[in-house]
Amino acid sequence: MSTTGIGILLVVSLALQSSSSVVEVSYDANAIIINGERKIIMSGAIHYPRSTPEMWPDLIQEAKEGGLDAIETYIFWDKHEPVLLKYDFSGNLELIKFFKLIQEAGLYAVMRIGPYVCAEWNYGGFPLWLHNMPGIQLRKDNTVYKNEMQIFTTKVVNLCKEAKLFAPQGGPIIMAQKENEYRDVAGRYGEAGKSYIKWAAQMAVGQNIGVPWIMCKYNEAPQPMINTCNGFYCDNFTPNNPKSPKMFTENWLGWFQKWGERAPHRTAGDVSFSVARFVEKGGVFNNYYMYHGGTSFGRTSGDPYIMTSYDYDAPLDEYGNVNQSKWGHLRDLHAAIKSGEKIITSGIRTEKKYDEWVY
Repeated sequence: MSTTGIGILLVVSLALQSSSSVVEVSYDANAIIINGERKIIMSGAIHYPRSTPEMWPDLIQEAKEGGLDAIETYIFWDKHEPVLLKYDFSGNLELIKFFKLIQEAGLYAVMRIGPYVCAEWNYGGFPLWLHNMPGIQLRKDNTVYKNEMQIFTTKVVNLCKEAKLFAPQGGPIIMAQKENEYRDVAGRYGEAGKSYIKWAAQMAVGQNIGVPWIMCKYNEAPQPMINTCNGFYCDNFTPNNPKSPKMFTENWLGWFQKWGERAPHRTAGDVSFSVARFVEKGGVFNNYYMYHGGTSFGRTSGDPYIMTSYDYDAPLDEYGNVNQSKWGHLRDLHAAIKSGEKIITSGIRTEKKYDEWVY
């Protein structure tokens, strides 16, 4: 074979390898669709700053063995930009490494930029220098705030693009979130809140990441944002667009603990019921909050009385150990749901009395 022929074969081979790594993410009312396959996604929250890099591989592997398809995390603005325009992505803030480990394990990722995250985190994840900027009004249609929010969002997105972490680049990130639980403050912010949210949605879409954007716990989320549900039960939740998938972005597996209070506990049976009921009524994305809670190191706890332990009665405890029976019970539930995934996501359902379904 000639040198020219070998060169052509090499180019074709590289092109095929490149195209095979591209992941297309879409959706309809009955499924999350990944490369044409209709899926129910089981996800779990693991916050990278609440553990150590040495723990990440084991946490991710335990999540995979527990039947999860994806790992979800917030992005913590105050830790990444402790001083204006001075960034830190080292140590347990090395989010690129965290996402790459997720991909190496064969899992997807969901990135919740916020950048307000709540998360029982100091100042909701806002850096304190932001509070002190002249003329600023947080989470409103305010030029000073929007400028800083866009700068940080773009910084994170560009880092992920450079590392080829978004699904269309062959990376693990299949969804991203902008803002967080805005319903809790929308009433007091009025029109300045509505116009801000509209801007935030447009700004997010303008980042051109190639995967769907979501807004949790805010029924007025503008298109093309997918509005989603947080809580203990979300089976009765209905998206504000009939073409959107029904998503449960925070299925609370326990709760945070305050000093002097009993450790919160939610039974494995109750969690399983909430998931099964959600899927029965059309749910196609369930994210456990938290799958591993970990530890709020330093002064990151968001309230004077919230403990540094963020165990959350999660399937993986504060130290990364398997919490039985919750971990195993949910693993078996995931397997049962996956066995009927193709039928469940087909959209063909016939309602019967007693809320049973025939497929």
